[in-house]
Amino acid sequence: MFKHSKLAVAALIAMGSLSALAQSDSPAQLERIEITGSSIKRIASEGALPVQTLTAEQIRATGATNVADVIQRLPSMQGFQVADIAIGTNSGGISTASIHDIGASYTLVLLNGRRIAPTGSGSTINLNAIPMSAIERIEILTDGASALYGSDAIAGVVNFVLKRNAKGGEITVQADVPTEGGGESANASISYGFGDIAQDRFSLVATYRRDQQKQMKSGDREFAKSAYLPFNWQGKDYIYDRTSTFAIPANASVTFNTPAGKTALPTYAFNPYQKANGGKCAENNVYSLANAASATSVAENCAFDFVSTIDIYPEQTRDAFFLSGQLKVTDNVRLFTDAAYTRLDLIARIAPNPIPVAIPTSSPLYTQYVLPYLNAEQASRVRAVTANYRAVDFGTRDSQTITDSKHVVLGADADIGNWNMSGAFTWSQNSIDERYINGYFKDAEFRSMVAANAFDPFKMPGQQSAATNTLIANSIYNGTIRTADTTLKAADFRVSGELFDLPAGPVALGAGGDFRNLHYKQDPSADALAGKIYNYAPSTAYDMDRDSYGVFTELLVPVTKSFELTTALRYDTIKAVNDAIKNRTVGKDESSSTYKVSGRYQFSKEVLLRGSYGTGFKAPSMLEIAQPLVPNGVTAASYECPAPLRGEDADACKAGKLQYSQLSGGNENLKPEKSKQGTFGVRFEPTSDFGIGFDFWQVKIRDAVSGVSANLAFSDAAKYRSLFTKYKTPAETQNYWTFISSSTNIGKTINRGIDWDVVSRYKTDLGQLTLGLTGTYMIKSSYTRPGTDNDFTDSMGRYGENAAVTFRNIMRATAKLESGAFSNTLTLNYRSDYKDITTTVRDVATNRNVLLSIDVPEYYTWDWQGSYRYSKALELRLGVKNIGNKAPPFTLRDSSGHQVGYDPRYADPKLRTVQFTGTYKF
Repeated sequence: MFKHSKLAVAALIAMGSLSALAQSDSPAQLERIEITGSSIKRIASEGALPVQTLTAEQIRATGATNVADVIQRLPSMQGFQVADIAIGTNSGGISTASIHDIGASYTLVLLNGRRIAPTGSGSTINLNAIPMSAIERIEILTDGASALYGSDAIAGVVNFVLKRNAKGGEITVQADVPTEGGGESANASISYGFGDIAQDRFSLVATYRRDQQKQMKSGDREFAKSAYLPFNWQGKDYIYDRTSTFAIPANASVTFNTPAGKTALPTYAFNPYQKANGGKCAENNVYSLANAASATSVAENCAFDFVSTIDIYPEQTRDAFFLSGQLKVTDNVRLFTDAAYTRLDLIARIAPNPIPVAIPTSSPLYTQYVLPYLNAEQASRVRAVTANYRAVDFGTRDSQTITDSKHVVLGADADIGNWNMSGAFTWSQNSIDERYINGYFKDAEFRSMVAANAFDPFKMPGQQSAATNTLIANSIYNGTIRTADTTLKAADFRVSGELFDLPAGPVALGAGGDFRNLHYKQDPSADALAGKIYNYAPSTAYDMDRDSYGVFTELLVPVTKSFELTTALRYDTIKAVNDAIKNRTVGKDESSSTYKVSGRYQFSKEVLLRGSYGTGFKAPSMLEIAQPLVPNGVTAASYECPAPLRGEDADACKAGKLQYSQLSGGNENLKPEKSKQGTFGVRFEPTSDFGIGFDFWQVKIRDAVSGVSANLAFSDAAKYRSLFTKYKTPAETQNYWTFISSSTNIGKTINRGIDWDVVSRYKTDLGQLTLGLTGTYMIKSSYTRPGTDNDFTDSMGRYGENAAVTFRNIMRATAKLESGAFSNTLTLNYRSDYKDITTTVRDVATNRNVLLSIDVPEYYTWDWQGSYRYSKALELRLGVKNIGNKAPPFTLRDSSGHQVGYDPRYADPKLRTVQFTGTYKF
């Protein structure tokens, strides 16, 4: 019954369509092809590895609007990055794949079986680089594959197989309209293919697609509109406050000198508007729950509700073009080429700029807004005054990131007897242009405004004079702040064929090798280097590259008619990093051997057993090895100044609970991470209409690249004193304590779970009904605490120290009814509950800050997709995502973007969305 393993495939992708099984019996499906996870060309059903396959039709039936939508909805995917977090980070809208929560950098993404250029200096692939309209199928290997592909395949492989040899044209238009407003999207694509490689000896396929996604504002969704969130938990009222003390009108922070023989005065932070208005904060501000008095500081700040001003889903436009060509030179020799180009233009809007503005004691601003609220002793000992200002009159901070992905492959393959040989050259590049287009300031113009008292940070929004508004408009910076590109140059050669026959069948061999050069370059803009952008530390210039080489061999042995064994061995060398800017070589050459043994046993016609065991490795990124100590933004969370640091230098402490600057650097002694992984699967198919399967898997990683987290360092600053230094941003008037983030080979991880699926098919009076249920059950997902090699923690069913959640259960259930020209699919998407982060909230009854962790409930949504095939040429689709309009669950999390009150990584803020699609073939 396991003659064709696409039964398991259909269930695993949870589209429940056994029609794909029937199609797999056609002669075309019996062509020997290369399946992801093996270099030996064979019939797809013969493999022993857990490979999930999604066809183009199954992708369309999901209603997905982009590649990330398709991949990230699979139950086996956890720990990926979503486009939403571009709101508040410089990710540029990067979307990634991550198998089994092991990580995006451990999941190898291929295009037609070959590598593409990553984002940055490592191995993480941006799924936006994949041209969705060109996809013929997607193969997902949920098992480590370093023994075949080399570094980065510890978690598995996602291979996008693009269209070849397609004839005729196809036009598709699609629109997605959220019923709550905001976030509308649309796309249109056209593809055309002509020539048949078998009959015409050539083929050419071209596709183009245009996507447009509108922004969604925080005010468009009730659950996402504020950073000040009253809530009830177990019958008690609390307030979760993520507001910012960079406010409008500004808060004032005053530090004092300590003359000899005098007692130090505590830093004094207050809001002049609140003082002048009977203790009432201005509109869109609240009295900060972080305010407190101690021997070292007194805080009476108003806090700005920054979330009310942000987008929660970014505006973006994507253009994608793909061209594939084949030429049959002789009956046994074929030339091929692939060319792909994708441009993503994304705009992320976050709150107006939080600006520390130095207020000289000679300034009228000091006399008017600060001096009246100081006592005589304070006034006589003022050292520095800073206005912590929210620049609402300057507009939201809008950053535009243009990402260009280019990919070209030129290759040939040949059949000589029972042997197939293939080789190709690959050139691939991922480049970004990051720009500021609103809300950031020109340095000279802004400083000039402050110096001339032309701008008043203590005024209400909209109260600046007409002359000042003109100056504000002229002070907005618009231009590129940095460019970066990663270029991959590669060559590969592969051969596979049959060596000799055994009684059970032929012994097959696969072998090959590859060479890769990865070049990463980053250039800060001339304006950034010249200091023309206010309070902006320019990005560091990089020009790094390194080579890697690898050879492998794979042997398939049919031990008996029922038992097949496959072994693979690979050897890789990763060279040291060449730093062209500093004209030096950093790190050292590293070599690694990996192996894999896999097998399948046909216990009976109804039962198949399969399993594998192997090793893997992952090379550190070039920046992890060779990056100098550079500014890296600010800490994700806010902290009180730790007592050991305050005791050493209280003047370097910030007033109250605030974010601190962060620096990052590389470690030239890093070595590759190593892994051991294994799988064991059982598939049971008693009839052609029912199947069930389980695949147990485990991945252990040692020498994992790790680092001490800011949370850990601030909680024990004495132990991690070496990770603190002093630093000031261009706009700060003095040095403050700063956290250093650095990496080391000290970590370990253990991930273990079960992928499972059930599928059944019934003939009814209404048509053919297919039911599918698929899921991943996580048994273990633990990791050593950053900076330790034996102190394990985990994020299983809770918000962990890695600022993420590992969900115990992710499932998808489908019911598909096919009735002639009509098809209807109902899908249930499910995530289990988890324990939220422990964080500070205000107990309303006692008016005290307390630590609290709530339970985040399970989250499920229903989707429906219906299609009508009007004719062979025309198909219409109507769909509704999140039929019940279920809002994301409430959470107190504090990382991954500026959204507050929900987690965009785990729930879509669009809510109920109606989708219309039309496809015309010609």
